[in-house]
Amino acid sequence: MTRTLRPHRLTRLQAIIGASLLLIILSGIIALVGWFRWVDTQITLAAHTDQTAPADVICVFGAAEYNGRPSRVLRARLEHALNLYQRALAPILITLGGRAPGDRFSEGQVGEAFLRANGVPASAIIAETSSRSTEESVARVLTIAQENHFHRILIVSDPTHVFRIQAIFAASGVRVLASPREPLQDGGVAEPETREILHEALAYSLWRVQQSLARWL
Repeated sequence: MTRTLRPHRLTRLQAIIGASLLLIILSGIIALVGWFRWVDTQITLAAHTDQTAPADVICVFGAAEYNGRPSRVLRARLEHALNLYQRALAPILITLGGRAPGDRFSEGQVGEAFLRANGVPASAIIAETSSRSTEESVARVLTIAQENHFHRILIVSDPTHVFRIQAIFAASGVRVLASPREPLQDGGVAEPETREILHEALAYSLWRVQQSLARWL
């Protein structure tokens, strides 16, 4: 004989299940908010921490270029790296970045051309022209560093970008120094960080998820 739940017991069970689901959802939201607050703090701290010091090599992370001309962001990174080189903080510069589909030039090529035009000899530049993401750029730097016996690496990129770069290096067991470029000025007003922080927080979180999945699979 099949027994059925009485209406009041069924209602109570539904209420318990509903409360449990609500608790799980609220806990997930709180955890997610806490996670992004932590990431935001780490990005902001790294963005305002200058670790500039003598190194074996200076690595300039790529950004957009337009038909052979560096974008404002890439130019700012290159100018910062050039200043570090002129201060004799490292004898070698690496310019990073491949080509987007349809582009004639790679970001690494454009970076090299900019540095050459500003007095850096070709012998002091290594142009990396194949990487299309931060993770690929880090991997190429690690390979180049091993091949050339570079042990102390100084990275140059946007202030909000350096936290993720350092985290990716750290995942490979390598600690690098970061020298964030100066914020761009537009009519005397510094560029806003909010959008860049959000982008980096999402990119870092996605990378962490991919790392976790790779360990489990």
